Amino acid sequence: MTLLRDHDLARAFDHASRTYDRLTGLNPGYRADLLRSARRLKLPGDGAGLHLLDLGCGTGASTRALLRAAPRARITAVDASAGMLRRALAKPWPDGVRFLHLSAEELHAAGEGPFDAVFAAYLFRNVSHPDGVLGTVRGLLRPGGRLAVHEYSLTGSPAHRALWTAVCQGVIIPAGTLTGDRALYRHLWHSVLDFDNAAAFTGRLTRAGFTGARALPLAGWQTGITHTFVAAAREATR
Repeated sequence: MTLLRDHDLARAFDHASRTYDRLTGLNPGYRADLLRSARRLKLPGDGAGLHLLDLGCGTGASTRALLRAAPRARITAVDASAGMLRRALAKPWPDGVRFLHLSAEELHAAGEGPFDAVFAAYLFRNVSHPDGVLGTVRGLLRPGGRLAVHEYSLTGSPAHRALWTAVCQGVIIPAGTLTGDRALYRHLWHSVLDFDNAAAFTGRLTRAGFTGARALPLAGWQTGITHTFVAAAREATR
């Protein structure tokens, strides 16, 4: 299967935005795991005085997790899908949260940042050039700024690949077919199988100039399927 990319993927998310929250609600622990990953940024003082970026915010579930992890921070949330952003904007938010219809590259070109931390959930397996986006993220972070990536990234175990395929074929794709979004959820299935395993993405982070890169497992049925990757931008050398 040819994976959806760029504008085709954004349009697919636009269409799926109507039912996206309902479908993700079928995933046990979906929001709890996002909160666990956001908390793994270990932001001090409830985020007081910090400017955070939620990159690929979708309908705002990851933004809500970041806000709960750092309720005193200022948060900029961005996404390339206008439909997903409309759903996010329809929800109540405090004054310190704003949403922008931009990609990572456009955000950098617009002169946004620097940010004290970046949270990216379910983003990197959907971009055409993950190394380029990682380079952009590194440029958006202050030296020493923190990155947490919450992503479907398998361990490489055949058992985990088989479990992921069973869940997709038995639950995710049938549910997406009912909403008219079969192509998007078939993309989800294959994008996870094709993406870096946990060790490979950790190495990708290190090669992109991040330090202390680690893959941390999540609990429940997603153990071995979804990980939090944490890392930091290199400190400036003197």
